[in-house]
Amino acid sequence: MDTNNELRCIGCGAVIQTDNPKEAGYTPKSAYEKGVKTNQLYCQRCFRLRHYSQIEPVNISDDQFLKLLNQIQDTNALIVYVVDIFNFNGSIIPGIQRFVGKNPFLLVGNKADLIPRSINRSKIKDWLRQRSNEIGIKPLGIQLISAKTNQYVDQLFKTIDQLRGHRDVYIVGVTNVGKSTLMNQLIRQNTGIRELITTSRFPGTTLDQIKIDLNDGHQLVDTPGIVHHSEMAHYLNGKDLKIATPQKPIKPREYQLNSGQTLFLGGLARFDYVNGHFKKGFTIYVNNDLLIHRTKLANADDVYKRQFGKLLTPPSEEYQDSFPKLVRYEFKTSYKSDLVFEGLGWITVPSNVVIAGWAPKGMDVLIRRSMI
Repeated sequence: MDTNNELRCIGCGAVIQTDNPKEAGYTPKSAYEKGVKTNQLYCQRCFRLRHYSQIEPVNISDDQFLKLLNQIQDTNALIVYVVDIFNFNGSIIPGIQRFVGKNPFLLVGNKADLIPRSINRSKIKDWLRQRSNEIGIKPLGIQLISAKTNQYVDQLFKTIDQLRGHRDVYIVGVTNVGKSTLMNQLIRQNTGIRELITTSRFPGTTLDQIKIDLNDGHQLVDTPGIVHHSEMAHYLNGKDLKIATPQKPIKPREYQLNSGQTLFLGGLARFDYVNGHFKKGFTIYVNNDLLIHRTKLANADDVYKRQFGKLLTPPSEEYQDSFPKLVRYEFKTSYKSDLVFEGLGWITVPSNVVIAGWAPKGMDVLIRRSMI
């Protein structure tokens, strides 16, 4: 099929083609002809994802994604950098300053609806500013939103309009931070069209730039997310991912532990209270449906070996051979801290204890001053 006119899938941005089912943008000729007539042209991959939650891999390399992102440095634009409050480290695009050139940033912390009300929002903003400064980003401002529930999106839209001047707006971020969901909300506010762009929990849904005209001749542009191959979504099916990933406001769970006790977060992660004086309180902030199992530290290795995929789920037992091994990270706290399992949540721990967090190889475990 001739793609000189570059008809694009309105769901993922890929150039439509009818020749190769394994390449991005493929759609059967019958669907292509129907889509052209109705002006609703989705590729087969987006159609199946939207209607049947089926994800199909495509031959798009990391280099191709980076090449698309590199084009931003030659523009005059406002960059809206979307990060996941639950997975800041995993939200970082390495070398983002190089990709976007001298264009200014607005940092957006998504999934604010999941944060317990006991956590002060200004404290989260301060924390995001400190972390962004550490990686060399000086944002014009920081806003917290929930793209899924449309919380504070109208305020974000007003801020974008104030900051962009006569410039395009590029939405950037890694996969699964909620860029396309946010883009859909912004499109709805600007045009009234709902759910134009394909969204899912799976990485790499958007395959090319998706451009929406603004009312002053400039454009709102959704960019493909940089894929982090250590992301939990690469190792779980849709059912398990729904249990692992927070869906609703988190309800903190309190555990009183003696030194030498372990908590399993399903089969996905593990927390050890290695050493400390007296019984201590530990508060867990993870998805409300994720099973937490307590056992003795001395028995923990054996419990994990025997119960992985059975008592300790997710993941399902079918992942026994393919799921990455858990890697141990030990910390000694000097003040009240959060032990963070990037992408899952965190555990608030007291001062003056020795603890260990275990997570699948390639996924970060880190310590920070407590948010509460």
